[in-house]
Parts: sequence; C-alpha cells; structure tokens
Amino acid sequence: MAAISMLLKPFISPPHYQTLINPNKNPKSKPFSILVQSPSPFFSSLSSRLLSTSPITASASATDCLHLVEAFDPRIPLEEAQTPPSSWYTDPSFLDLEFDRVFFRGWQAVGFVEQVKDPRDFFTGRLGSVQFVICRDANGNLHAFHNVCRHHASLLASGYGQRSCFVCPYHGWTYGLDGALLKATRIGGIQNFDVNEFGLIPLNVATWGPFVLINLGKDVPPQGKLDDKIVEFEWLGSSWEILSTGGIDSSLRHICRREYAIECNWKVFCDNYLDGGYHVPYAHGGLASGLNLESYSTDIFEKVSIQSCEGTSVESRENFDRLGSKALYAFIYPNFMINRYGPWMDTNLVLPLGSRKCQVIFDYFLDASLKDDKSFIERSLKESERVQMEDIVLCEGVQNGLESPAYCSGRYAPAVEAAMHHFHCLLHQNLMDQ
Repeated sequence: MAAISMLLKPFISPPHYQTLINPNKNPKSKPFSILVQSPSPFFSSLSSRLLSTSPITASASATDCLHLVEAFDPRIPLEEAQTPPSSWYTDPSFLDLEFDRVFFRGWQAVGFVEQVKDPRDFFTGRLGSVQFVICRDANGNLHAFHNVCRHHASLLASGYGQRSCFVCPYHGWTYGLDGALLKATRIGGIQNFDVNEFGLIPLNVATWGPFVLINLGKDVPPQGKLDDKIVEFEWLGSSWEILSTGGIDSSLRHICRREYAIECNWKVFCDNYLDGGYHVPYAHGGLASGLNLESYSTDIFEKVSIQSCEGTSVESRENFDRLGSKALYAFIYPNFMINRYGPWMDTNLVLPLGSRKCQVIFDYFLDASLKDDKSFIERSLKESERVQMEDIVLCEGVQNGLESPAYCSGRYAPAVEAAMHHFHCLLHQNLMDQ
C-alpha cells in the first residue's frame, strides 16, 4: 500500500467511504504483463504545444459549468446526499467540460489487444473531437496517433484492418506505421519545411491484459520514462489484483462486437450500471432468475468499483448455464465496464455523442473451449441482447425524465448505490481540477 500511495493521487472520499482491498489477497499472484509505448521526445514536445490550450478553461461557459459542478457536494455522507442536478445530464456545455477534464486526461480503454495482434494491424476510434488510430508496425511495436493528416487535416484511416502505411485520401501524403512522413506529394517550391517535423502526432499507448489504453493528457513522460506499474495503478489502483485473478485475461477469445446508439447522456448508462443491482428484479426478470440478488455486494477502490453476485444453482434455472456460479461487474472510471460471468466476459465502452446521446460498444469474449459451440453462443448473445434492450428503454426513459421541469435532484439508496455515489464524487473531483 505504501507504493500505491506514492504512485496515485488518491481519491479523497467522504469519511463514510473506505477503500476496500481483496481480503483473500494471494501474494503469489502476478500482474499482467504490460506493454507501454510513448512518444519520442520531439513528438512529445510537439504534441504538448499543439494541445497546450484549453478552450473550456478559458471560456465564459466554463465558469457557468463550474457552478453546476458545485451544486453537488461530495462531502455530504451518502445517507444524506442528493444526486447531481439534472443539468449535469442535459447542459451541452457541461459535456465540453467533461471532455476537457475527464476524458482528455488519464488512461482510457479504447479497444482490445486482439485487434492489433499482428504486425501492420490497425484500428481507429474517436473520443469527442479526438480522432485516433492504433497500429502495430512491421517490427511489432504498438503505436497510437492522432488520425489526422498534417497537410490539410483530412482523416487518414477508417475502420480496421491491415496497412503497410497510411496514405491520405485527400492529397496522397504518406506516413509509416511509426508515424514518420514518408512522402509529401507536389510540394516543389515549399520553403522552411522539415519532413521530420511533419510526422503524425503521437499519443501514449499501453496494454493491460486484453485491453488497449491511450492517454490524451499533456503531461505523460517521454519514451523510456513511463513506468508500466504507474499505468496500472493510475488506471486500476489497488483493484488490479482482484481483476487480474478474477478471470479477466487474454486467454479468452473475441466472439463479436455489438454497438448501440442510445438517446441518453453517457452518465445515465453508467448510473444504471452502478445501482448495485437495484433495478434488476424490476426490469430484468430473466437475468434476475439466474442471480442470487441477496448475495450482491460492492467493493470500492480508488477509481474502480466491483459489484459481485452469486449465481443460482443450475438446476433451478429454466435456461442454460450462461451466468455460471458467480458474476463480477467492474466499473473502471470514467466509462469502461467489464462483466465476467460463467465462461463469458463482455465489456461495455460508453462514448458520449452529445449531451443526450451516447454510443455503447459491447465486445464479447468466451472461453476458448466453447468458441466453436455455435448454439451456446447464439443463445447467450440472444439473452444478452434482451437485457441490453431492456436497459436502453430504462436509460432513455430516465433521460426524458431528467429533461422534465419536475425533476432537479434525487436521492441515493445507501444500501445499494454506493458505487454510483463514488462515480459522482470522482466526476466532481475531476471537474473541479483545473
């Protein structure tokens, strides 16, 4: 714990909170191996210059948003606390502040290692205004870059696949998978142009277990000075051992991806996930029949909360055994969820698309021994899809209610909604941090 306290900027929680550590800690367990690649010193300084100004912190709307942030008081004990005001979920300028102070700082899960397992593999993504590409060069080194041509700002790549280089579809400027500018077409007569200064702008990238992470922050150390343990603790804190020994590993096979566009603020989806199973018996009858909800428990760590629940006996279920004997639901602040149950693991990545719209990306992973069992996979995905449809109805209904003049703030159910309150406290801390 001494090492943790030195590496982390701790979450200062109200006095009723206690950071919980796995009581059955196994001293022989080992962390995942972590691959970290950072920008070169030149690219790091260039990236810092390009990202050094923040329109949010300088704008008048930021002051207004900070008043909205202050409307929630994390110092009030959970039993007495009110939930954040509805403006957190409805005000467009509030989302701008969240991008600037939440999403554009720290490590973010953006994909999984299997997407870039081979040399020349790549995939693209977007987080707010940031378009990025993750790729593995011919030597197997992992890289992340802003997916923007340095000539006239065209996007370079889309989707996923394999490339030997990135060729801009606009004017043909060509970049290597290490980000270097290889070819600039028709620039005869140009002056004061140094090809070495026009490579792709890099982002810090790392892997933890089966996941790919990027960091959009300005103050990440240059290449050679980024410690993999710091990445681990910054992302997971002291929960890393529970997660690494809880079946969240790279041996599972990716089965499929499903994406949902939901008409709600991104935090509505997170809140729904973090209510300690409160809504399950009322909204998910099929799921509830496979879980022993009386066993539901929540452990809270620095930036992670883990909800656990035992499954019912197989004999008592009407369905096949999809859930197994125990389910683990891990929320990694601010927007990534890992669900481990039976032979399955699925992840939920929630991406804001606007103040009242988000995209949720589900990736499904399965024990390798069942990867060819098409009947089991089909039935499992069908059941999961039903749960997601039920949640979408709930989340969109909540968003409509948040926009009603009849609602401002609500209350927490202390016995089950501690993880939700923890999420709101972390948001408050980040949003107040300039």
